[in-house]
Amino acid sequence: MPSPRLLLFILTISVVLALMIWLVSAIYQLYIQIAFTAPILANLLLLLLMGLIVLIIGFVIYYFQGGFKRKGKKKKKKSYANVKAPAEKNEAAQANLQAVREQVEQIQDEVAQQALLEKSQALEANFNREAFQVVIFGTVSAGKTSLVNALMGRVVGEVSAPMGTTQAGETYRLQLPGLEQQILVTDTPGILEAGVLGTEREKLARELATEADLLLFLVDNDLRQSEYEPLSVLAEIGKRSLLVFNKTDLYTEQDQDSILEQLRSRTQNYIAAHDVLAVAANPSPFHTNNGDTVQPEPDIMPLIKRLAAVLRAEGADLIADNILLQSQRLGEEARRLIDSQRRRQADKIIERYQWIGAGVIAVTPLPVVDMLGTAAVNTQMVVEIGRVYGCEINFDRGRELALSVGRTLVSLGVVKGVVEIVSTALQFTVATYVVGKAVQGVSAAYLTRIAGKSFIEYFRQDQDWGDGGMTEVVKRQFQLNRRDEFVKSFIGEAMEKVVEPLMNKEEEDSEEQAEQEYDYNQQGDDWHNPPQPNLEKW
Repeated sequence: MPSPRLLLFILTISVVLALMIWLVSAIYQLYIQIAFTAPILANLLLLLLMGLIVLIIGFVIYYFQGGFKRKGKKKKKKSYANVKAPAEKNEAAQANLQAVREQVEQIQDEVAQQALLEKSQALEANFNREAFQVVIFGTVSAGKTSLVNALMGRVVGEVSAPMGTTQAGETYRLQLPGLEQQILVTDTPGILEAGVLGTEREKLARELATEADLLLFLVDNDLRQSEYEPLSVLAEIGKRSLLVFNKTDLYTEQDQDSILEQLRSRTQNYIAAHDVLAVAANPSPFHTNNGDTVQPEPDIMPLIKRLAAVLRAEGADLIADNILLQSQRLGEEARRLIDSQRRRQADKIIERYQWIGAGVIAVTPLPVVDMLGTAAVNTQMVVEIGRVYGCEINFDRGRELALSVGRTLVSLGVVKGVVEIVSTALQFTVATYVVGKAVQGVSAAYLTRIAGKSFIEYFRQDQDWGDGGMTEVVKRQFQLNRRDEFVKSFIGEAMEKVVEPLMNKEEEDSEEQAEQEYDYNQQGDDWHNPPQPNLEKW
């Protein structure tokens, strides 16, 4: 059956056509009368009337066509069955994962390499997931399991359990009215438990919290400092959170309002006031006047409404933000592994060159102590450290950098400081006849180490000394390498690699010199006392 609007359109067109026929006839009669006296005026009037008719017809058609189009564009109901992250955030996360895969190829530790690869593959599978990840996080026995029970409408865990009952993250599926996609609710171990096991469980809880699309941070009173710290850290990394004040049945209405006000005030910089909610997940039973015991129903409707509203309005963005955050964290983990690997390789290079330089200078001491600064920084060491960090520099550039750091060691007084530290450490353990050579050799190794560590920082920052320049980097490395525990360890190694070989060589040289002197003296005695002939034979 035709719609009323279509019938109206047909009727209107019919009336317009009838009026047009009448109008054409009237205009023709008028045109005939005027044309006899003023032909030009008649033509002009005819043209004007025809334009007016066309305009009216066009307006009628446009109006009804627009109506049909508006009718055809029915308002579609929003569907969340397949939650898709915003394209630009997906692209950023994909780019991060691609960078991770490229970094994985550089990792030499096969176990770490495989673990990182599996994490990237698991994260990539999240792009098409159709459920929200909600994690409940909070202190021990704040009521996390009770809240899960209330949300699920059935008992899924021990309530009023002793500390440490939730050993690992346990996940349950929840369907809220008005929300088409499922919610995966994860109950985490409590934080702030004592002991080694408690620390391990807290580490797991924090890890699960960082992987959530939405975090429910549960407290049972005003925030303590130990609770504020993890909540603020999670907020700083961009984790969307609802702060849930549980066990309100234990407080008067006035106390509830006071605690809520304090919570909103303390978290106003990163949690909106309407995201701080009060619930009673497992209200305590009470006795009636006639002696009956009544178990009140959980009061969590404010949380359910806010949870549904947030996921409905922000769900796609929350998933996208979480995937992007996880990809960034994965990239940081890959960079840490590569940086640690490069540091180990660079440290081996430094160790090799520090003892080579120490041996050379110990055998051939320098006439001026300040020359140690430039002599200790080996150009080839600089080139090799650069290569470890993917910076290919030529020998001339390496020599320029080596001389610059050497001069800085001298100008800052680091050379004299190192010589003083080494002299003090060796004076009671090294024989006097080798102490001068030993001090210079060991000092050279010490300075080579400081220079090498400085170059690690330079190449780690893409050949940039940072805001404080070379001077600040060298100063910092000197301070790090003058701690008592390091000096003790370093001198112990120097005794084995520099001092003892030097003492052995000195002893060998002394013995050789003594033998030469003995031979010379023996020859002298033979010249002064030639053998006498045996006269008895004659």
